[in-house]
Amino acid sequence: MAKRCTLWAMIPAFVGLLLLTACSASRNAYNPTRKFSPEELREDYDLMRRLMERYHPSLYWYTPKDSMDMAFDAGRVAIQDSMTDSQFGFRILAPVTTRIRCGHTSFGFSRRHSKFYEDLRMPSFPLFVKIWGDTMIVTTNLDRKDSLLRRGTQITSINGMKPRQLTDTLFDYMPTDGWAENVNYIRLSADLPYYMRNVLGLQKSYAVTWLDSAGQEHISQVPLWRFMRDSTKNERHPGPPPPGWKKPTRKDRITDLRSLEIDTSRSTAIMTVNSFDDGGHLQSFYRNSFNIIRGLGIRNLVIDIRNNGGGKVNHYTQLARYLRSTPFKVADTAFTLHRSFNGDAKYFSSSFLNSLGITFFCSRGADSMLHFRYWEKHVFKPQKKDHFNGKVFVLVSGPTFSAATLFCHTVHDQENIKLLGEETGGGHYGNNGLMIPDVTLPHTGIRVRMPLFRIVQYNHPPKDGHGVIPDILVPPSAEGVRKAMDRKMQAVLSIIDGAEK
Repeated sequence: MAKRCTLWAMIPAFVGLLLLTACSASRNAYNPTRKFSPEELREDYDLMRRLMERYHPSLYWYTPKDSMDMAFDAGRVAIQDSMTDSQFGFRILAPVTTRIRCGHTSFGFSRRHSKFYEDLRMPSFPLFVKIWGDTMIVTTNLDRKDSLLRRGTQITSINGMKPRQLTDTLFDYMPTDGWAENVNYIRLSADLPYYMRNVLGLQKSYAVTWLDSAGQEHISQVPLWRFMRDSTKNERHPGPPPPGWKKPTRKDRITDLRSLEIDTSRSTAIMTVNSFDDGGHLQSFYRNSFNIIRGLGIRNLVIDIRNNGGGKVNHYTQLARYLRSTPFKVADTAFTLHRSFNGDAKYFSSSFLNSLGITFFCSRGADSMLHFRYWEKHVFKPQKKDHFNGKVFVLVSGPTFSAATLFCHTVHDQENIKLLGEETGGGHYGNNGLMIPDVTLPHTGIRVRMPLFRIVQYNHPPKDGHGVIPDILVPPSAEGVRKAMDRKMQAVLSIIDGAEK
């Protein structure tokens, strides 16, 4: 007679499975000090190079093939010893991928690496700064006991490196579209300690030269900042939230992506769109916003996309239709090199879906490339209902990238629309994108972003390697940093006030 399988009988097997899973998780736990052999690193590197040379649509767009080959060769020669994934990423992969001058091509760490370092408070260069050109101003000092290097203090050098020398060094590890470097000034301004740690390495102290209020130069030895450990608290987190803090709701998160403010005294609407990605219900947001704007008879519209890193092309075209008075297209050219990944599919994320999309939406052109005909041929017409014909000011900066740069190009030459701020980080002539899968390197787990399409803007300007240049330039200023002023918003409101009088 067969035995009955009861719940109690299954418990030993279930416990055994849990133990095996725990052991497996332990074995797979991320170890930041693990070093990969030179052979493993070379295999990952050779794979990356082969996939780049086969699939990247613009590998030699800004860097000639012989120069790119030299960079690839130099990177491989530099692999002489074992390295951690962090060392491999910054010492080897970053300088090579940066040479491509494609802002969508960069390396990223494995998910386990990112999870391990999430909220981990590490030793750090203590100063956060706003940096541009030859100017560097302190914005935050992690050492709160330091009474000298406070917000607004101008730094003239760090370890003898002047601002321009420092940025020239760090920019070699930071990807851009062509030579649109403004985005990298913003990146360094957001987190200089991160790049100091990973590119230049940590030191026990730093010689920081700075100016006092009278313009006199001083030098301070600034120690490496280390957080004070408290055994009663989780060292990965900064402690309890401040009084009154509430966990952001879904509505809060959506508002962070896009919002609309109305200033009736100026007859002005301020629309902020921080992303063209899904998640912000942008189509309904545009529809409702422009309906409100028309209903109130608003004459001036400010569109703030300074922090918009791009997203879906259709989300930018929807917005442009409410503003542009003539029909437009997305691209003069949008092509990829291959229809499928064949034996390389295992390295690419979403390889099946990307291949499917290329198969259905792309066709072979006379140049032997696979062209995305919809983005090349489809004509977008101005929105009839609630189309805005008043004065438009688009605020832009270095983080204005990818699809946000396409939007800037689409509207920038219209008489009633002015761009104000700083050069965009996204290339004005074009960029690479549409489909951007990650390539996962098998030994280190490092992920390399691989754009599959080259996009040349509709009615494109000459290829000079720059981003979109605003009609009204509003650069940073030392006073603006010291007083935490939003000079770009102040500038546009001053223009509106002058016109409204």
